[in-house]
Amino acid sequence: MADMQTFQNEVTRRAARGPDGPASGLAVPVGVRTAVLLEGPSDLAAVEALAARRGRDLSAEGVCVVQMGGAMNVGRYARLLGPPGAGLRLAGLCDEREQPFFDRGLQQAGAPRGNVFVCAADLEDELIRALGTARVEEVIQAEGDDRAWQTFLRQPAQHGRSKERQLRRFLGTKKGRKIRYGHLLVEALDHAQVPAPLDDLFTTLGTDQPR
Repeated sequence: MADMQTFQNEVTRRAARGPDGPASGLAVPVGVRTAVLLEGPSDLAAVEALAARRGRDLSAEGVCVVQMGGAMNVGRYARLLGPPGAGLRLAGLCDEREQPFFDRGLQQAGAPRGNVFVCAADLEDELIRALGTARVEEVIQAEGDDRAWQTFLRQPAQHGRSKERQLRRFLGTKKGRKIRYGHLLVEALDHAQVPAPLDDLFTTLGTDQPR
């Protein structure tokens, strides 16, 4: 939806430069009712992939998904989009170590914190545990990354690490890989395997029909 993309671009611009005017009417022309705050692009890729699998058109439902470029930015996005600004309902997904940033930012914006769902370590960790390491390795092989994966495993720093930790580190070793696999790993999930934080986020956004 072009209008939603325009809205997202304006939100990003205002968050980067500081609000330069009242934000209360910003969402009205687009019909936005809820903003989902995500730390970065790999989280966005996973959320978009699950929405597609479940037949959800989040833009049409009035849901704006925003990747903030890091959890430390949550305060400015919460003030811009929450009660002090556009007055939207806020939801989100974050890593366990970043939860204090979300808690503090939402509290300062006067927004409830109950709709932010926390991954045990991070979303990649949740997806790896949900799929199992063998299935993740199958996805890596299917993507043509098996040679890079085997080279990575031979590095001395990886000796003695669990396969889960090795996979998490591998996904973060090349620019863009976490984003690509955020989408691919969600695509590989069975419906019953969707990690609880991601599933709970979609539940709070409304009912859907699993596919």
